[in-house]
Amino acid sequence: MDFRSLQLFNHLASSLHFGETAEAMYVSPSTLSRAIQRLEDECGVTLLKRNNRSVVLTHAGHKMLSFSTEVLKQWDEIRRELKEDNEALQGELSVFCSVTASQSHLPALLKAFRARYPGVDIRLVTGDPALANTKVKLQECDVAIAINAPDFPTDMTFTPLDKVPLVLIAPRDWRLSELSQIDWRKHQVIMPEHGPTRRIAYHWFAEHGIRPNVYASVGGNEAIVSMVALECGVGYVPQVVLDHSTMASSVSKIQVADIEAYELGLSCLRARRHEPLIDALFSLSSAVV
Repeated sequence: MDFRSLQLFNHLASSLHFGETAEAMYVSPSTLSRAIQRLEDECGVTLLKRNNRSVVLTHAGHKMLSFSTEVLKQWDEIRRELKEDNEALQGELSVFCSVTASQSHLPALLKAFRARYPGVDIRLVTGDPALANTKVKLQECDVAIAINAPDFPTDMTFTPLDKVPLVLIAPRDWRLSELSQIDWRKHQVIMPEHGPTRRIAYHWFAEHGIRPNVYASVGGNEAIVSMVALECGVGYVPQVVLDHSTMASSVSKIQVADIEAYELGLSCLRARRHEPLIDALFSLSSAVV
């Protein structure tokens, strides 16, 4: 039994006319007759009663028609799925982000991406978010979760994912809860070595006429949380970093109403934006966020 025989049988069961089916299925009447006879021999029953004037399905023929209809339906479905899989996106897409972003923003995006494009392998690289655009420019990764800034490179493109507020944190044991309680001459500040948090924090200090007493400059926002928890000073960190920090219980937040939030999103080289894999991730991000 083969699919072609079932296709011939199904058409004949509908037309009940050998000549019509032979013409429609592009076979000779004799080839059609042999195919039906072979099918009956394999089943061990008569499927069609025929004479020179008519063709009628037997009881066994009706059962075979139900079976063949379902089998051919499944065959069409699997062929369509296999064709779609063959035409679907395939390859590898490398994504750079911070450890925090890999926990906060990336999971939902990658889950949706993997569900839609199972043939694409994701290579995840984590590191300092301040290096995101550099990693993309050096083509050490295809896409990065980066932070928008006034000096965002003109040869790169950016699609927003979220607004991330900055919060001021202090050691919990210092019992500081109000901005007015901080003596900026006495309380030292932990600053990031580079990146948007550093730019925004220094801008805030300048607007308020504060010359911060910087105790240390460190790499990465996570390190700021750790140093504040160790009572080395106070510092600004993104709220999302604090939310995912194991040291969060060792610090307290101080409300600052006028500190600028920053915009988190996907970045890539402008010249590569419409490459199929990159375009698929950027297009999906707007639906997930």
